[in-house]
Amino acid sequence: MLAIALEELTKTYPGGKQAVRQVSLSLEEGEVFGFLGPNGAGKTTTVKLLTGMLRPSAGSCRVFGLDPAAEPEKVHALSGVVTEHAQMYDNLSGMQNLCFYASLFGIPEAEGKRRAAALLRQLDLEEAGERKLGAYSTGMRQKLSLARAMLPGPKVLFLDEPTSGLDPESTQAVNRMIQETAQEMGTTVFLCTHQLRYAQEICTRYGLLEEGRLLAFGTLDGLRASVLPGATLHICAEGMPDGLMARQTGKRTYEMSVNTEEEVPAVVRRIVEAGGAVYSVALKHPSLEDIYFALTGKKEENGHEPCDAVAHEKGF
Repeated sequence: MLAIALEELTKTYPGGKQAVRQVSLSLEEGEVFGFLGPNGAGKTTTVKLLTGMLRPSAGSCRVFGLDPAAEPEKVHALSGVVTEHAQMYDNLSGMQNLCFYASLFGIPEAEGKRRAAALLRQLDLEEAGERKLGAYSTGMRQKLSLARAMLPGPKVLFLDEPTSGLDPESTQAVNRMIQETAQEMGTTVFLCTHQLRYAQEICTRYGLLEEGRLLAFGTLDGLRASVLPGATLHICAEGMPDGLMARQTGKRTYEMSVNTEEEVPAVVRRIVEAGGAVYSVALKHPSLEDIYFALTGKKEENGHEPCDAVAHEKGF
């Protein structure tokens, strides 16, 4: 069974603002999916539709086969949600907050304490567990919010900017937990962020969103192949031979486009055989950021959405 399925999902607010426009995608169990786009792109609205907080204007969405609009309680029982601004009880300690929410999830008291202690330890909050939440930093609150969402062992985890306000060490701890949760527990992670570089490090597939419309959907390799095929070869060398289609970018530095990495040895061999000296070679593939801006640039240039230029992966 698919973990998440969207079919032509559309949401139009009163007044006519169309926040989500005919979005279709599907996710398997255990994926870490990056739903990416700037603020106002429709990410939060989509999560609200998937969790039953809003009803679609058209189309449909399913979470493990359940319709969130018709059966929100059942969807909530399968889900964990982390928003960008964690809201819990400032007058309770971190441990007390987790134990309270564990009781709401129907977890027995002893088991709730055990899970809470394990999560505090996993997120480097063990020493702060007995401190009142009012003394927590923004980053600590964010980690505690993730711990709260993880308490019931959700089958799907919705994350909205989960590393907002975190220092690099805390970000690593959160990322490690997200990946372990997907790999070891089979939890599907639906991660909303506008940080493309961050998403590239942690996600297995991506949906690129702008103004409510899905521009592209797939793995990084699939998006590269369909949007920006090829790569850029950066060369530091002396004695570059004539006829090599390389652009000089500085003293002894050049770059050229190649279709595949198999072309690299032939380029190096040509330089050496011509009497040149090669000091370094680096092959750079397009980043997720490059792909996103290529898509939005095409849209602006052509005056329409570039959906036809993006091939969805086979089976989706």
